[in-house]
Amino acid sequence: MPDLKLLEYLQTYLTDNRRERFQNVLAQRTKHFTVATEDVYQLHNTSAVIRSCDVFGIQEVNIVEEVNSKRIDREIAMGAQKWVDLNRYHTTKGCIEDLKQNGYQIVATSPHAQDSDLIDFDITKKSCFFFGRETEGLSQQVIDNADCFLKIPMVGFTESLNISVSAAIILQHVTAQLRKSTIKWQLTEEERNEKLLDWIKKTIKSYDEIVERFYDTP
Repeated sequence: MPDLKLLEYLQTYLTDNRRERFQNVLAQRTKHFTVATEDVYQLHNTSAVIRSCDVFGIQEVNIVEEVNSKRIDREIAMGAQKWVDLNRYHTTKGCIEDLKQNGYQIVATSPHAQDSDLIDFDITKKSCFFFGRETEGLSQQVIDNADCFLKIPMVGFTESLNISVSAAIILQHVTAQLRKSTIKWQLTEEERNEKLLDWIKKTIKSYDEIVERFYDTP
């Protein structure tokens, strides 16, 4: 739980526009849905997924780097990695275990799955949407541990979409439906305050010195 007096003080270092922007964005953030990418080879695909998560209000992204390990492409993510929380895993198993412990169902996205079309997806359950490698798709481990499967209906000759495009389509749909619902999808007050403090820390120059002065002031 952040120090609320410190948080209030730090906000005086923000412009009115930045302070209002932070509050507006936080009001639209959610952990009801999250995303996981599994050993995505092309760096720009993972970066683009992170950017889509920021755009559609997804606060957490889970990145499995069991085979491929690369730093996030800052240019493509366009700063989104500053505002979205990245959880990095060395194994798919560890990622799935953490997600399930936190109450998420595992949703395997696949163009060949017959379980659910996107239009019919049940948004009431906390869900993590898994996206696999560009050529191989999701690993058998994800398939075996999936609680459900999800596909984007396609009617052309092409049988699959780029993962970053698939992620954007799915997230736009499910978050739009979520905001029309009565589900309590927003961050808790404590989560909002913690994230606000984190964003301020990433925004204000000389953050440590300012905090030190605050606590040294009688």
